[in-house]
Order: sequence, then structure tokens, then C-alpha cells
Amino acid sequence: MSAEAIIIEVIGWSAAVLILTAYILLSLGKLAARGYIYQWMNVIGAAGFIVNSGYNGAIPSAVLNIVWAGIGLFTISIIWRARKAPIAR
Repeated sequence: MSAEAIIIEVIGWSAAVLILTAYILLSLGKLAARGYIYQWMNVIGAAGFIVNSGYNGAIPSAVLNIVWAGIGLFTISIIWRARKAPIAR
């Protein structure tokens, strides 16, 4: 196995661990679904899966993770805008 292939595998496995950890922490109530940390864990994990699945030619998986990352980034933008909006009194 080449060094490049090993790096791609490490990226894929790291992405899997990150997304699973995010889900476990969410399920245990340690993270909020609409929180920055949970969403960034998903976006970064999806990016790792995009690299891994794209490299390995698993196009459906790559597309799924592009959508997954897009949902996460969209949610992050909603959270950011909500926190920047002035509070009505």
C-alpha cells in the first residue's frame, strides 16, 4: 500500500470516528444538534469521507457526504445569523 493510500485511509477512518463521536455525544445530551461543535464535527467528518470515497471511486458516498456537509454548513449559517440578530425587547 502506498503512502498516499495510507493517508487516504487514515482520513477516512478519522472521519468515521469524528462523525460517530458527534452522534454519541448528541445522543448522550452532551452536544446540541443546533450547536456549532456538533455541526462542525459533521462537516469535517463529511469532508474526510468525501476525500476517502472520492479517492476510492465510491461516487454515491462522495455525493451523499457533499450533501451532508452542505446541510451542516447551512445549519452553521443559520445558527450564526440567529446569534448575530439583535434581541427584540
